[in-house]
Amino acid sequence: MSGQKMDLTGKVAIITGSGTGIGRASAVLLAQQGADIVLAGRKEGPLDESAGQVRALGRRASVIPTDVKDSDACEALVARTMEEFGRIDILLNNAGGSRAKSLDAWTLADFHDMIALNLTSVWVLSLAAARHMRGTGGSIINISSMASLRAVPHSAPYGVAKAGVNNMTSVMAVDLAPFGIRVNCIAVGTIKSEGYIRAMERMGLDPDVSGAGNPMGRPGLPEEIAWPVLFLASDASSYVTGQTLAVNGGMALRP
Repeated sequence: MSGQKMDLTGKVAIITGSGTGIGRASAVLLAQQGADIVLAGRKEGPLDESAGQVRALGRRASVIPTDVKDSDACEALVARTMEEFGRIDILLNNAGGSRAKSLDAWTLADFHDMIALNLTSVWVLSLAAARHMRGTGGSIINISSMASLRAVPHSAPYGVAKAGVNNMTSVMAVDLAPFGIRVNCIAVGTIKSEGYIRAMERMGLDPDVSGAGNPMGRPGLPEEIAWPVLFLASDASSYVTGQTLAVNGGMALRP
């Protein structure tokens, strides 16, 4: 019975930022459970690689290059998914990112860029997808960050945007619950993604231990976020909505 709760056969998932890291790991895991995957992101090459892994599992994969900062492109992503698959059951708002700058170095343009990438995109995509989930139900999952829950130096606009994602998650959960749509969030800690590895190597640091900042003393793996994504995407979490789940190796336990 427990395995049936995780079964996504016949489901269609849109995953943004699915060319690498958490997005790719989630795409593969959801495909392993039977879902067809729409892969969205800025760079087509990595998306094609992710699509190849999904297709190798016998599932359909569609690559739709999308800059999530472009609201029209977000709407087009949802529209094309409906044209190709006829349904949307799962939306994983994973695309995002930040830069580290001193407070005075952040320009107003930088601030708006962070909001567009990490917050506005989630708003636009969630509303667009929810229009097609009404009646049939669905699950919207937002990837947030521990920067939304604690003060991370040099990352103010990013933290503000992700805190907005947390609040948006709970408000949308209330508004969409009558339509059978669940909305949840995962606030991740340090994850050993390709970008993280490159950053650590540029600083001459060991990516397996540096920068984790948690009691476990290591960064998480993308697959360790994909499993909570699967839980929230599936019927295993049928009574869970409006939650921000911290997956961070215990980072929140430290002052």
